[in-house]
Amino acid sequence: MSSMISSPHQHDSNSVQSIMATVLLALLPGIAALVWLLGNGVLINLGIAIVSALLSEWVFLRFRGRNPVTAVTDLSAVLTAVLLALALPPLMPAWQVALGTIFAIVVGKQLFGGIGNNPFNPAMLGYALLLISFPASMSQWIQPQSAASNLDFSQAWQLAVDGVLPAAMAWDSMTGATPLSEVREGLLQHSMLSELHPDGSWSNLTSSGWAWVSLAYLAGGAFLILKGIMSWRIPLSLLASVTIVSGLLWLIDSNQFASPLFHLFSGAVMLGAFFIATDPVSASTTPKGQLIFGALIGFFIVIIRTWGGYPDAVAFSVLLLNMAAPTIDYYTQPRVFGGER
Repeated sequence: MSSMISSPHQHDSNSVQSIMATVLLALLPGIAALVWLLGNGVLINLGIAIVSALLSEWVFLRFRGRNPVTAVTDLSAVLTAVLLALALPPLMPAWQVALGTIFAIVVGKQLFGGIGNNPFNPAMLGYALLLISFPASMSQWIQPQSAASNLDFSQAWQLAVDGVLPAAMAWDSMTGATPLSEVREGLLQHSMLSELHPDGSWSNLTSSGWAWVSLAYLAGGAFLILKGIMSWRIPLSLLASVTIVSGLLWLIDSNQFASPLFHLFSGAVMLGAFFIATDPVSASTTPKGQLIFGALIGFFIVIIRTWGGYPDAVAFSVLLLNMAAPTIDYYTQPRVFGGER
């Protein structure tokens, strides 16, 4: 009598390492655009975060008496580090970048049992820790295509490590508000959007370069969908929700509420839609659940940006829906074949 072979009978040729490598490849256009816009500080943040992630994962697993080789080489820690680093201001103090990364790996990932067990997106937990603990550092974004973005690697490294500015440079001349922060502060001062962006918000985003970074993330995300690495449901529902909610507000009062284009192509919406909200572990997994999950993230992004305490809201929106993902999946389970409708 032949023996019965247990399921699963269908195997996926994609290993964790190959999937992570493909996602990292898709991030390269966004990384290149961000380096072009903000300079070597982006590369320094990436290097510090990657090294911190690998070392902290190795040490933690050794402390638990487990072989760390497989976990360290599957590239999941590297991807977490890269996503966190891309969300941080260049030239941020190196120790703060390392602290946020270690928190993301140890608390956000390993304390829950490692890859596949974390209920929250680890990179966004690290980002939330840094934003709450070091708001001043997290708001020091350098001006695009400025003297600060043109620092050579050694100058940028020295600035990140010990905070020493090159001669004849001051923080006030190096840093400035991002488009999101500029709009938020202006509205709090009772200015109108037509005064803040007389040439239009889209023109402001393209001239400053921020829109090109978002377009680069969009291109990388489209590549992942075409490769079958991720489903289209979460990114599409998230972007559609941002467009609809911000569009309705904009139609009500275009001088008090930013346009859909501004919301879509400023801040981390594109990075969040394709590379953060789609985390297969902490996101919804059912087809209907993914549509709801993405739509609610988009809804909260616009609401928090408009009335909340932070100019960008991707991290907090993702973390809020990470908590709701199990409930969403529970109520959106597809009908079992042969079962009752």
